[in-house]
Amino acid sequence: MTDIAKVFFIALALALALTPVVRALCIRAGMVDRPGGRRINVAPIPRGGGVAIVLALVVCILVSRMLGLDFSAGHGGARFFRMIALAVAMSAIGLVDDKRGLNPKLKLAGQLAVAVAAWWWAGLGFRAIFPSLPAVLDFGITVFWIVGAVNAFNLIDGLDGLASGIALIASLAMAGALWFSGCGGTGQFLLHFAFAGALLGFLRYNYNPASVFLGDTGSMFIGFVVSALPLMFNSPNSFLVSVGVPLLAMGVPVFDTVLAILRRSLRHLLKLRDGGDGTNDRVMSPDSDHLHHRIFRVEGFNQRKVAWMLYAATAAAVGFGFVAMALKSRSAGLWLVAVACAAAVVFRSLSHVELFDAGRLLDEVAHDSSTLVRRRVARLSVPLYVIFDVATMVGVFFVLSAAFRAIGGGIPERRLWQMCLVRSAVCFAVLAASRVYSTIWSRAMAANFSRLFSACTIGSIVSGAIMFYAFDLDGGLTVAFTAAYAFSIFFFLALLRVIRPAVRDLFYSIASARLKGRKDVSRVLVYGSGLRYRAFRRELVRSAAANTRIIVGLLDDDLLIKGHYIGSLKVLGGINEAPEIINAVNADAVVIACDIEDEWKKVVMDILRPTNVKVTHFGFSETDL
Repeated sequence: MTDIAKVFFIALALALALTPVVRALCIRAGMVDRPGGRRINVAPIPRGGGVAIVLALVVCILVSRMLGLDFSAGHGGARFFRMIALAVAMSAIGLVDDKRGLNPKLKLAGQLAVAVAAWWWAGLGFRAIFPSLPAVLDFGITVFWIVGAVNAFNLIDGLDGLASGIALIASLAMAGALWFSGCGGTGQFLLHFAFAGALLGFLRYNYNPASVFLGDTGSMFIGFVVSALPLMFNSPNSFLVSVGVPLLAMGVPVFDTVLAILRRSLRHLLKLRDGGDGTNDRVMSPDSDHLHHRIFRVEGFNQRKVAWMLYAATAAAVGFGFVAMALKSRSAGLWLVAVACAAAVVFRSLSHVELFDAGRLLDEVAHDSSTLVRRRVARLSVPLYVIFDVATMVGVFFVLSAAFRAIGGGIPERRLWQMCLVRSAVCFAVLAASRVYSTIWSRAMAANFSRLFSACTIGSIVSGAIMFYAFDLDGGLTVAFTAAYAFSIFFFLALLRVIRPAVRDLFYSIASARLKGRKDVSRVLVYGSGLRYRAFRRELVRSAAANTRIIVGLLDDDLLIKGHYIGSLKVLGGINEAPEIINAVNADAVVIACDIEDEWKKVVMDILRPTNVKVTHFGFSETDL
C-alpha cells in the first residue's frame, strides 16, 4: 500500500506541476479551441493539455524505477514498455491532429496501425484471458477493442472534465476489480494508480471552468491506456475482471460512440435521399448530439452537473460489476434486472434523435411513390411473412414440447424433428390455401384475422390428427397440445400483422415529443374523440416527418369520459369549458373532429370566438357527383 501511495502522489504532483507548463506551450503553439459551432466553451481555451498526462505517467514510471518500484512486475518487462511506447505513439497522432488537423481517415489509419502493433509487437490480446481463442479472431477483437476505446474517449471529450473524470473512475474500478478478485500483482496496481494520479492532477485544471482541454493528444492516450490495462492481465477465464468491469467502466463513452455511428449513418442516408451528396453527414463528421450535448441542451444543466450525472452513471455501472463479482453464479437475476433498466435508459436516449431519424427514413421508404420502390417492398413482404411464420411455428412447437415434458407430459423425445416438420408443414399449407399470403395486412379487417385464426386452428387439428395416428400419441395430451399450439401461433402471427400501425404511432409519439420544444409548432385541441378524431390523428401520423402540429388534449361533451385517456391524450372537458382549457394548455388551434349540425356549429363558434384561436373542421362525407 505504501508503494501504491508513492506512485499515486508522484504522478499527481507531476501532473499538477506540468499541466500549467503544457498549457502555456499549447497557447504559444496556437493550439486553441475558440467558441462557436458545436463547442460549449464560451472563451478561447488551449487544447493538447493531455501531453501533461503522458509526461506525468512516463516520468512517474522512471522516477519509481529509481526508487526500486518495478511497474513491469506481473506484466512482463518487454511487453510493459512496448505498451507504454505505443501509448505515447497514439498520443503523438493526437498531438499532430491538435496542431494541424488530420484527415479523419488518416487519423483512423494511424489508430489502426498502433492497435495492430499492440497485438503483434507488444503481445496484447484476449488469448491471455481466453487461451482457446483462435489467433485470427483474437487479432480482430483486440484491434476493434483498442480502436473503439480510443474513439469512444475521443468522442466523449466534449465537456469540461468529462473524459478525464470517467477515465479516473475506470482506472480505479479496474484496480478495484483486481483487488476484489485477489488476482492482481504489485506492478499492476502501481500502473493503475499512477495513471489515476496523473488523471486527477490534470483534472484540477480540466474541471469546469476548464483552463485547458485534453485535446486528441490526451483523449486518444487515455483511450489506449484504458483499453490496454485489462489486456496486460494474464489470468485465464477471468471475464469480469479483465473485460466485464473495464467495459462497464467505459459504458458511457462506448454507448455514446454506438449512438454516434447510428445517428450519423441515418443522417447520411437521409441526406442522400434528399438529393444531397451526404459529404457533411458521414460517420466521421462531428455533430452536437452526443450524450453530454443532449443533457446540457435539453435539461438546461450547467457543465458541472452534466459531468457529475455521467460520473454517477459510470460509477453505478462499475458498482453493478462489483456486485456481479460478489454474487458469482447467483448473478443471473441481477443481470436480467440490469438489462431491463439499461433497455429503458437506452430507449429514452434513442427516442428523440436516433429513433426519430430512423422513423423519418422508414416513413420516406414506406410512402415512396416510385414504382420501383413499391414493387421491391411488395416482393419482400410475402417472403418475410413466410420466414417469420415458419420460424414461429417451429419455435412454438419446441417451446410447448419442453413445457409439456416439464409438467410430466408424454411428448416423447423420439422423432421430435419429424413431428415438428408435420406440424409446421401442415399448418403452413393451410395458411397458404386460406389466402393468408395474398392479404394486404396493412389494410386488414376483422374478417382477415378471423380467417387467420381459422387457418391456424384447422392446421393444428389436422396436424394433430396425423401425429396421433402416425406416432401413437396419448389422446388427451395431443388435444391439449393442439389447442395450445393453435392459440400460440395465431397470437404471434397476428402480432406481426398488427405491429405496423403500432410502430407508426410510436414514431408519431417520438416526433410529437420533439415538437414540444419548438416555438413554431401549433398546439391543437381536438373537439370530438370518436371515429373522426382517430382519422385525423392517423393523417398526422402519416405525415409525421413534415407535421408541425401536436395534439395537446381532447374536448368531448360526454361527461362519462371526462378525465379519461384515449390513447395517450386526456379528455379535458366539454366544449363549454373550452376557453379555460385553451388557456391552461396554451392551445392556439381547435380542430372539430365530429359530426356537427349548423346550429350547434354556431354555438361552438360563439364559445371559441373570444379565445382568438384558429378553428377548423375535419370531416368526411358522401356527396353526389
